Amino acid sequence: MEREGRAGGAASGELVTIGEFARLSRLSAKALRRYDELGLLRPALVDPVNGYRYYDPAQVEGARLVAWLRRIGMPLSRIGRIVALDAGAAAVEIRAYWARVEAETAARRDLAMYLVDHLSAEGGAMSRKPGNTGSTGSTGSTGNVLGGPGAVQLAIRCAALTDTGSVRTTNQDAAFAGPRLLAVADGFGEGGAEASAAAIEALKPSAWGGGDGALSAADLLNALEDTADSASRAVRDAVAPCADPDGSGTTLTAMLWIGSRLGLVHIGDSRAYLLRGGELFRITHDHSLVQSMIDDGSLSREEAASHPGRALLLKALVGEARSAPVAVACRPDVRLREVLAGDRYLLCSDGLSAVVDESELRAAVIAAEAPEEAVRRLVGLAHEAGGPDNVACAVADVVIAAEE
Repeated sequence: MEREGRAGGAASGELVTIGEFARLSRLSAKALRRYDELGLLRPALVDPVNGYRYYDPAQVEGARLVAWLRRIGMPLSRIGRIVALDAGAAAVEIRAYWARVEAETAARRDLAMYLVDHLSAEGGAMSRKPGNTGSTGSTGSTGNVLGGPGAVQLAIRCAALTDTGSVRTTNQDAAFAGPRLLAVADGFGEGGAEASAAAIEALKPSAWGGGDGALSAADLLNALEDTADSASRAVRDAVAPCADPDGSGTTLTAMLWIGSRLGLVHIGDSRAYLLRGGELFRITHDHSLVQSMIDDGSLSREEAASHPGRALLLKALVGEARSAPVAVACRPDVRLREVLAGDRYLLCSDGLSAVVDESELRAAVIAAEAPEEAVRRLVGLAHEAGGPDNVACAVADVVIAAEE
């Protein structure tokens, strides 16, 4: 057992024993040994004969940082990366971690409230759907849904388009539009193109199944969770051959028509918009550092446009780090939405939303007669803005089935 006496005075800056350092740092000797084993806080000296650990009092601040990060629930693997950074970079990483925690907590809160209302209604009409970042306009009758006995029969007309843009030489974006699936994905890293394609491909079997209108709300939530898990696995498999798998991945924003309801799967900073009653509403929340700073009031929307960290994602579908003992799972948000005849939905990557104002998006989406025209107009707007990135967009109109 290690001695609790001094190897040198703390005031003089000489080394101290683990017992004295535990007192200075307000950590237990057991915690210090554990941090040493994990490589988070190495002693300044280990006696080669008896194995006693000695610390420099200057290490106190680092030791307390580790303790504080553990107190907010940060995984040890991530703490190890942060303590190796300078103060400014560490602050950015901590902000990004906490913003992700808040985003995931908000998603769980929305789901919890949905489940409370669903169970309270005992199968009847639900008074609340999982929350969104903005208003979705007027509320329609519960009969105006896709499918379902006695409901107004609705269908969708849709189109999708991707474009390399004016600057990039390759296209890592992907998009899909079909009778039961609308999706965009924005790949990044060495395996970005493979990741975006794999994420959308994994959704297609789910989108074509369950179309008999018999799925309950609980069944649909389970189906959405399963779909999101399938996309995550597909991306991991797609980027596994890359030299840096956790540096490759994709965003994913998708809308699935399953049974009699519409589900939304979202992760990253691609977006979904709803045009209803002449107003364009964003119905997804960016999982990005800049968005988290806007949310906490430390950054204005105007400042966000030129912020150096605007491309930093808090959540995305990525591969597994070969060096990490445990992969960090990023689960997409899943939500349910009402569907009304006359709705027009737009899904797009940040190659469009980052360079074209929402007022221009609204004007283009309203002006287009059909989804095919809308996606062409939108890609054209991205090019007019310089086309600095790949572009992916998909547009769907909700129509009464008899109009088909």
